Amino acid sequence: MRGRVGHRVAVDTFPRDGLTFDVLDAGPSGGDPVVLLHGFPQDSTAWDLVAPALHQHGLRTLAPNQRGYCAGARPAGRRPYRLRETTADVLALLDAAGLKSAHIVGHDWGGIVAWALGAWHPERVRTLTAISVPHPGAMARAMVTSDQALRSYYMGIFQLPYLPERLLLARNGSALRRTLRSGGLSREQAHRYVSRMQEPGALTAALGWYRALPMSSRDPVGTVRVPTLHLWSTGDAFLGRAATEDTARFVDAPYRLEVLDDVTHWIPELAPERVADLVTAHVRSA
Repeated sequence: MRGRVGHRVAVDTFPRDGLTFDVLDAGPSGGDPVVLLHGFPQDSTAWDLVAPALHQHGLRTLAPNQRGYCAGARPAGRRPYRLRETTADVLALLDAAGLKSAHIVGHDWGGIVAWALGAWHPERVRTLTAISVPHPGAMARAMVTSDQALRSYYMGIFQLPYLPERLLLARNGSALRRTLRSGGLSREQAHRYVSRMQEPGALTAALGWYRALPMSSRDPVGTVRVPTLHLWSTGDAFLGRAATEDTARFVDAPYRLEVLDDVTHWIPELAPERVADLVTAHVRSA
């Protein structure tokens, strides 16, 4: 953790329960704080093209490497990756930065954390922006009423021990690299994410989020009562329209769905200017 800059506490690391998390803290010191939460198998650099545009709009950004994605925060087992733990990490970040609340933006698994924060800790969330992922309640319904279960088949595979790691990292991570490249990520972006997953224990830790799903599901995410923006893209191979359209029923607050055409799952990397404009407008509206 760094010292105070202006009226804020500048943060490059923060602790929680013996773990140490890395943070990219940037932008105007007095700007409204926006927490940017990445998903799998990304890291905080997923926001590299979004954050500068937010800074130009006068916003401060805090982009942590979530648990499993930095060497100082890779606990063993499944239980440490329950949703209650991953949301508590963000609360610890806010505390370390001296913030009572912030605007929360999450993509993929980061979006799930954002939904949970909006439901469980609305007093800490000024606005919520969930990118790609629907509300977990809508996701659960869609698994039995649409093709979502087929889209999510990999989640079942990820429950297996050892095999997913061997498949994804075989031949220098070629399977994972191919998946990322086929979704439109650049060679450099795919290389960066695969390289992090090749760090000792990194992929097993990242998969811990999936392996903790049976435990996280016992603590359902309820109704969200903060202003919410939901971004979804028609080219998303992993997340379908059914859950996206059902999400509104789980929000009891101003809610907006924005659909991006011809963009794959990797919205922050592939449509950063659109993301920044929409997030800025959402922040300003609140």
